[in-house]
Amino acid sequence: MSAFDLDQLRDILRSMGDTDEADLNGDIAQMGFGDLGYDSLAVLELCSQVERRYGIQISDDAVVDMPTPARAVEYINTLLTAKAGA
Repeated sequence: MSAFDLDQLRDILRSMGDTDEADLNGDIAQMGFGDLGYDSLAVLELCSQVERRYGIQISDDAVVDMPTPARAVEYINTLLTAKAGA
């Protein structure tokens, strides 16, 4: 499986709708999700979408480990790598 990347994260965020406030085309990697217009419930929805698409389990507590898109990508890749090694 190829690594999860920022473009895939952008696609999921766009699929969730209501991205009028966020410019997802810019350099968003280090921006906080709150600064992009996404609250913690939106990040939970992002996690839910990733779970469905990639067959991994993300705990609700993981939201604190993913304050930015870059950290979310890193966290998700850690889970995908663990799944591939299982």
